[in-house]
Amino acid sequence: MSDEEESFFPDETCAASAINATKTYGKGDTAVTALDDVSIDFPRGRFTAVMGPSGSGKSTLMHSLAGLDTLTSGTIKIGETDLSELNEKQLTLLRRKQVGFIFQAFNLLPTLTAEENINLPAKLGGKTIDKDWLERVIKAVDLGDRLTHKPSELSGGQQQRVAVARALASQPDIIFADEPTGNLDSVTGGEILEFMGTAVKEFNQTIVMVTHDAVGASYADEVIFLADGSIVDTLQDPTADSVLDKVRELGR
Repeated sequence: MSDEEESFFPDETCAASAINATKTYGKGDTAVTALDDVSIDFPRGRFTAVMGPSGSGKSTLMHSLAGLDTLTSGTIKIGETDLSELNEKQLTLLRRKQVGFIFQAFNLLPTLTAEENINLPAKLGGKTIDKDWLERVIKAVDLGDRLTHKPSELSGGQQQRVAVARALASQPDIIFADEPTGNLDSVTGGEILEFMGTAVKEFNQTIVMVTHDAVGASYADEVIFLADGSIVDTLQDPTADSVLDKVRELGR
């Protein structure tokens, strides 16, 4: 089996995991520990929100899990695959074929239309998108009349909808989302989060979302709270009120 054909995702229950993950920037007196011996599993078919104050390590954790950043020590696994054992080509293939991303910066290609941006990851990964699923995604993000427009012809909120649709369209094994509704109004943001929840429950998608928003976190199955590079608490079946209560409790 060639590198291109290799499946990085055998049939297991854990979509991603961090094992004693430590990330330190700088050396000596100026060293900053962004992740401090973090161990956590992200089960398949779960929607997990990651919360914490600025500098808590939540973005570093997500970027490390996604293979976009390397650890100082410890292990990151996607499925049963240790990312540190992959060469750059294999890591690129894994991200392209099995991982979806939604970032605040959109990262859309300016020369492509909205539809072409949505289809790009699947095209690069050699995957065929299910047409019925694609129609559901486009309807959910309300982009039906904007598919032929390029990013410069779309508002910030519309560009974020394209980014969300792009991540969901090829039904990757795991999606990492950084404030995916940060540029949307509350109604549209709620609709997208609800659809992300549906994608998890009905289609066994796995989503890890960094957010500062208690309402957004309430759409998840579980919330992980970070502070100073460590996991300090978790919350199952969150509501907006229970998330706010936990944030206040941890802030005391």
